[in-house]
Order: sequence, then structure tokens, then C-alpha cells
Amino acid sequence: MVTLFKIVGESIRQALGQLRANKLRSFLSLLGISIGIFCIIGVLSAVDSLESNVRGSLEKLGNDVVYVKKWPWANTGGDWWKYFRRPHPDYSDYEVVKDKVKNAELSAFHVVIGFKTIKWKSSSVEQTILIGSSITFAEMFKLELEKGRYFSPSEDFYGSNKIVIGHKVAEELFGNVEPIGKPIKLMGRKYEVIGVIEQAGNDLLNPLDFDECLLVPYSNARNLANMKARNIFDATITVKAAEGVSNQQMKDEVKGILRAHRRLKPKEDDNFSLNELSMISSVFDNIFGSLNVLGFIIGIFAIIVGMVSVANIMFVSVKERTNIIGIKKALGAQNWVVLSEFLIEAVILCIIGGMIGLLFVYAIVTILSNVINFELFLSVSNMIWGVAASVLVGVFAGLIPAIMAARMDPVEAMRQ
Repeated sequence: MVTLFKIVGESIRQALGQLRANKLRSFLSLLGISIGIFCIIGVLSAVDSLESNVRGSLEKLGNDVVYVKKWPWANTGGDWWKYFRRPHPDYSDYEVVKDKVKNAELSAFHVVIGFKTIKWKSSSVEQTILIGSSITFAEMFKLELEKGRYFSPSEDFYGSNKIVIGHKVAEELFGNVEPIGKPIKLMGRKYEVIGVIEQAGNDLLNPLDFDECLLVPYSNARNLANMKARNIFDATITVKAAEGVSNQQMKDEVKGILRAHRRLKPKEDDNFSLNELSMISSVFDNIFGSLNVLGFIIGIFAIIVGMVSVANIMFVSVKERTNIIGIKKALGAQNWVVLSEFLIEAVILCIIGGMIGLLFVYAIVTILSNVINFELFLSVSNMIWGVAASVLVGVFAGLIPAIMAARMDPVEAMRQ
């Protein structure tokens, strides 16, 4: 064990000596390793940051929620026409689910009517998204209000002309004017603004981005559009599982109740889809897996160049110290001792290059996070991967020069 520590210490001194004695040669050799580690870890960090952002956004919707929709989230293959002919979930479906599903903690309903223009005095905002929502919509989607309030039960029941608007809509329509209580015009009707939804976060994929939305009670929305029409953009029943109940249990119950409500025969296919976030997650698993492989392939070529350059510096090092190797072997140094010295020296050089590459990644990640307003990070696991890759490159780069040094004849070596 003492001998091993001496070998490691000697190898570190020799590696640092190489760096000091041949600064330009060492710099050019280590640059390849640094660039390789930078490419691999940089791409992995970018993909991890993107994945964390996307998955974090999806988790806001909850993993214990089932979405009853016309369209499936999974691949529809060649059955597009089959799904197109399905009816949208309607309010009667929602009422049945709300009343009869025992495994649900909460259920909600909303329908996206389409893009509309709203006006206040001489100001107007086009292409706002009009949504008719149930009273439980705010609780289901954890709706946070910047100002005002959500609909009251009586406003929901009677279909009052009350409206909750998104942050961006309020900003463009009212500017610095207080929007609460102001009358606006939507589709020829007057509505009173009772709430402003809090501004959405900076997530790349934000499923709870209501910045450009308008919310009205569903009982009011059905006076604005034909809810049975196929040109309705979307209608969704969301069902949250009760504590201790799996999504599959709840899906089975929802499926049975909806089939009975829609009077489907036993041999008939479902005319609705039960979706959950795991369907989307599986798609992203494939995408992020492919991006990681692509990043690895890009980086591996840079690392091969770096490996060759480190191997070159190790061959030169062996050549320069041939007589010293001969003296060591003549004094009794075993082959494995000589091999270990050069192998550890190569590993130390690669670790130094890898650390430089990791510093570059950290600097770029920090700068970009502040510039593009998107959270990038260098994880501990990626740092460990970077160091491990450096060690592996050092082993491969130093193996042949180390074997050559270990096999030298001591007499011939001392004559050099």
C-alpha cells in the first residue's frame, strides 16, 4: 500500500512536471480532452435542463389526474377519422362522472370555444382563448389570481356575465388601469371583469399558461356557442384520484360509468379516450434518450482526438525518460511499478483536462442562464460522468506507452 501511494505521488509530480516543462505541448494535448468533455457534458447538461423544465411543467398538472377527451394522447396511427367522428365530452358526461365516480377526489370540466376579440372603450385584444369552465376548474388546475376572485357558486349556477382574464390580456387591454370591475365587450355581450390570473412562469412547456385566456362560467359559455358542434376546439373532463387510489382503478371506474351513460353495447369500442401524463412522459423518454445519444456521439469524436494527443505526449515522455526507466528497473523496479507510473500520469493529465472542460461548461451554463432567462444547470451526476470519462480516456491513452516503458530492457534503456 505504501508503494502504491509512492507511485501515485511520483506520477502526480511527473504529470505536473510535464505541464510546467512543456507548456505549449501540454496545453495543445489537454485542449482536445477539454473540448471532448465540454461537448459531452455540455450536451448532457442542456438535455437534463430541458428535461427537468418540461417534466416539472407537466408535474404541475398532477400525476394522479385522468383526462377524458375525444382524442387520445397516444399515437393514433391511421385511425384519425375514427377519432374525429367521436363526440366531445359534454357537461352531462361531467355530471355523471362527478356524481357516480367514487374513487375520485375532485372532477372538473372545461371547454375551449376558440379565439375571440374583447374590447374595452377604444382598446381591444384579438386572438384571446375563450374557455368555459366549471366551478371546480380553479381548484383542479391550482389557478392563482393576481387580482380579484374566481366565480362564486351562484354566478356559476345562473351563468352570470362575469369574466376572469389572463395577465397578458389585462396588461394589453387596460395598461395601468385597474381592471377589476371594468365592463368589457365579448361577442356582442357585456361582461364584468372579476379577476386577473397570475402571470405564468418561464417554463419552456407550461400547461398552466393562462396569460392569453378568458374564463367564463360554463353555464354562460353555452349561450355563446353550440357545445355539440364539432368546431369546438376542445372539451375535457379532468378527474383527480382520491388518496390511496391508483389511476388504473379510477380509469376502470370512469370507463364503466361513461360507457353506461353513453349506452355503448358490450362489443362497441369506447367513443372517448382516458389520458394521463405517463403517456406524454413515455414520448419524452424517447426524445431525451435520443438527444443524449446524439450528444455522446458528438463528444466521442472530440475525445478520440484528445486521446490521441495525450497518447502522443505520453510517448514523448517515455522517450525522454528512457534512461531513467532503465536505472529504475536495474535497481529492482518491477514492470507493474513502471507501468503504473506512466498510466497514472496519463490519467492525471486527462483529469486536469477534464476539469478544465467542466469549468468551461459551468461558465457557459451560468452565462446562458442569465442571458436567455432559462434555467440551465450542471448536475453532480454529470460532473461525475465527466471525471469518469477523463479517467477512462487517460487509461486508454496511456496504456500502450506504459506497456512499452514497462517492457524495456534495463541495459538497453540506460544506453539511450
